[in-house]
Amino acid sequence: MLLFLGGDLMTGRGIDQVLPAPCDPTLHEDFVRDARVYVELAERASGPIARPRPPADPWGDLAGELDQAGPDARIVNLETSITRNDDFWPGKAVHYRMSPENAACLTAGRLDVCALANNHVLDWGRAGLDDTIATLDRLAIGHAGAGRDHTAADAPAIVDLGARGRVLVFAVGSPTAGVPPAWAADDHHSGVALLPDLTMDRVRALGRHIAAVRRARDVVVLSIHWGPNWGYDIDAAERRFAAALIDEAGVDVVHGHSSHHVKGIEVHRGRPILYGCGELLDDYEGIRGYEEYRADLGLAYLVTMTAAPAHLERLTMIPIRIRSLRITRAGRTAARWLRDVLSREGRPLGTRAELGPDGRLELRWT
Repeated sequence: MLLFLGGDLMTGRGIDQVLPAPCDPTLHEDFVRDARVYVELAERASGPIARPRPPADPWGDLAGELDQAGPDARIVNLETSITRNDDFWPGKAVHYRMSPENAACLTAGRLDVCALANNHVLDWGRAGLDDTIATLDRLAIGHAGAGRDHTAADAPAIVDLGARGRVLVFAVGSPTAGVPPAWAADDHHSGVALLPDLTMDRVRALGRHIAAVRRARDVVVLSIHWGPNWGYDIDAAERRFAAALIDEAGVDVVHGHSSHHVKGIEVHRGRPILYGCGELLDDYEGIRGYEEYRADLGLAYLVTMTAAPAHLERLTMIPIRIRSLRITRAGRTAARWLRDVLSREGRPLGTRAELGPDGRLELRWT
């Protein structure tokens, strides 16, 4: 079973503005009041951007790479609201949204599941969340981690592969990644599946949700939005929690995100833990600061899992670069830089990366 796992897909704001049917560009940020400013910053960095662009354009080089690989399920963290609702959430510094019409870019990427338990899905209020879920349902794209109440938010998205089994995708979001506690779904309010702490009680609760739906030959992915935007350090509590998810809750793949750059990878009892997948696509191009992390560089993760019992067979990574607000294939120099980062950060986790002649990275583990 081959899974494509992507990090943060942030198709709002500047990227929404270059697609055919953008939202009102008005923003409520301290320094930027018009989403088109982010397009101008990208143009200063990389040259003119023709617009409107077709919905498939943000996927750039990655579209062909994924079609060639042929993953059984395509899973990303969709870190934006899909709505034209103007009722933004007060007190937040940034509000991401794209129009429902521009959500055609998600179908162009042939996505199967969008994780929604993150710190931007309610940027435009609960009405915006309702619009997001309605749009994904209309486009037949599965979603997990947010819903009309806590039962819906806790439920997995399911990709049925017939006799080969199913992929179950659960999603949770942590306040450590900026998810407001007020966004937690409950009996009476829509919201996200909040992960308020990293205790064994949370592990057991997730384990109950998983056991209630799991069948033989299923592969269980837990998509988790956690940790700060910058920094390679992996908290000891995060490592303990990730291991417990595998040991006690029955998780087969930990799909972590929030960091704007790639982080180290661990393989625990034959199951991969991606602590931070980095950005898949955003509109930060041309913004200064944190250059040492190379947030323009990222990875598309191709995870091969066997079933019954599930374990990692192979982890291949396609080096990518965000350029002109689209995903491009990173060159060999950038791929070497990513290899070195993964190997350095993976050393205490028992992993390293190797660069192949095709420019892709392969994970090795002990």
